[in-house]
Amino acid sequence: MDTVRLRRLNRWQAEGLREDLADLYVESSAASPGEEFRDRQKFLLRLAGDVQLPGFDMLVAEAQSLTGCAFGVPVPRDGSWWEGFHGPLPQNLEQLTASGHVFAILDTVVHPHQHAHGLARRLQERLLGDHEASLGVTLVDRSDHSTCAALRTWGWQEVGQIHRLPGPTTLQVLVLPLGERTSEHPDGLAHNDRTQRPE
Repeated sequence: MDTVRLRRLNRWQAEGLREDLADLYVESSAASPGEEFRDRQKFLLRLAGDVQLPGFDMLVAEAQSLTGCAFGVPVPRDGSWWEGFHGPLPQNLEQLTASGHVFAILDTVVHPHQHAHGLARRLQERLLGDHEASLGVTLVDRSDHSTCAALRTWGWQEVGQIHRLPGPTTLQVLVLPLGERTSEHPDGLAHNDRTQRPE
């Protein structure tokens, strides 16, 4: 197997690779032939919006060609990212958000042949590590059972649902605690000086 290299892209580099990223997205999806064009256009539209978000960061995986990518943004400290969350936001998520140590993974795309090699997980962990995040967060369509199941096997935990506009879309919220797990904090979400809400 070819050696897979991970490379960071800024927003301009990501925009320059948009067509290749969209091709990768179509190859990685299980869309029926009639849906491919529409799914590709939706991905390009989402990507165009995402690269404009403050702190946008992307990692791509390359062998002889582009084999995967993961991208995301730091979650703003003001809590605006959590608007539409069903019910009260758990206190530990509120504290970590206020501390500036939460990073949202907006999308992870990996060529189907690479899944067996753990590339999606490697991309996510590297992206979160590069941002020294205490918590990773991602949103998944509730009907996408295979993605939810894969994320849970990597340690992601479901913490609720969130409603995102436009439309009636309700998404599953999953978090990946990156702190040290202790008997006092088995979830890895220790409340220490680094994660306290500023006064």
